[in-house]
Amino acid sequence: MRPSAVSVLFFGCLVLGGCTSSSGPESLMAGLPSKETTSSVTPSSPVPQANVGSDPIRAQPRQEVLAWGGPVPDAPKAFSAITPQATLPQAAPEIRLPVAPQAEVMRPAERPVQMAMAVAPAAGAGAQIRSRIFRSGFSDAKPINFGKVQPRHYQVHGVDVSRWQGEIDWERLRTRGANFAFIKATDGGDHLDPMFRTNWARAKAAGVRRGAYHFFYWCRPASHQAEWFIRNVPRDPDALPPVIDVEYNGESACKMRLPRAKVLEKMQVFMDMLERHYGQRPIIYTAPDFYKDHLSGEFLNYPFWLRAVAQHPSKVYPDRKWLFWQYSGSGLSHGVEGKIDLNVFNGSEEAWHRWVRSAG
Repeated sequence: MRPSAVSVLFFGCLVLGGCTSSSGPESLMAGLPSKETTSSVTPSSPVPQANVGSDPIRAQPRQEVLAWGGPVPDAPKAFSAITPQATLPQAAPEIRLPVAPQAEVMRPAERPVQMAMAVAPAAGAGAQIRSRIFRSGFSDAKPINFGKVQPRHYQVHGVDVSRWQGEIDWERLRTRGANFAFIKATDGGDHLDPMFRTNWARAKAAGVRRGAYHFFYWCRPASHQAEWFIRNVPRDPDALPPVIDVEYNGESACKMRLPRAKVLEKMQVFMDMLERHYGQRPIIYTAPDFYKDHLSGEFLNYPFWLRAVAQHPSKVYPDRKWLFWQYSGSGLSHGVEGKIDLNVFNGSEEAWHRWVRSAG
């Protein structure tokens, strides 16, 4: 989810003295689009326009060992629904990430999301088709050798998409291995991805488990951004938890670099508002440089989705348990023209089904 190029007339604004940021409160009231966009790839063809109207889209027993081999926290946490010890061919020890006890910073009173009881998969042909896991048929324009533990060793693969993937054939994409998808919804406080509504509806119709993500803009109040996301992303019991995408964006009109404490404070405000509204603890997506500066050792009760396109996450984020790994921004697949981000879930098929039930 790297940012796309943005044309900014920043210095012209300074000279004229009459320009305001298109991500400011004035632009929100005026309905102007944000300059903040994010994507891992650039469009290979004109981006289709889509209807983005407002019509809506129609206690788990405690596990002794988590999917990656780490201990279960004492209270209900973000990972409490993961099944015991996922099995990965030969290389399982590589992804067993020991985590030293660390005190959480800036945590308000705990409000753990209630975890669903583990039950057998729902009966019926429709439920069986929806829960089917397709093996990965993705290829990569820039393949990487990750060492002993490769993405292919994981059983559940998925993608993340935005407007830059254009019109997606979701049925074909699912059979190629997109068992889940994180779909770009919003960024800042006034930008809605023009393909969000279309992708949101079509992914569900194809049986793809999907969640929405928000690209966080550091020059806007966190509460404004949460309100904007809530306004545009339906509350769907079939949806995966919402995602906050936090990273540096060198091409953004907002060049602000906040201190660590302020970053954590803004993230907490945003995530608390989403958790109250959707009843799901948000997932945090981030990249190595931002993680190192702000998130190492923080938010231990939240699931993480980590970008690591050159090494396994255990090498890049040695102190972090993770739920999703984005391993490529140059994936190739039938169903999408051009490139697409590729991801894996950290666990077995059984762990996936248990986590989906508890996350809902």
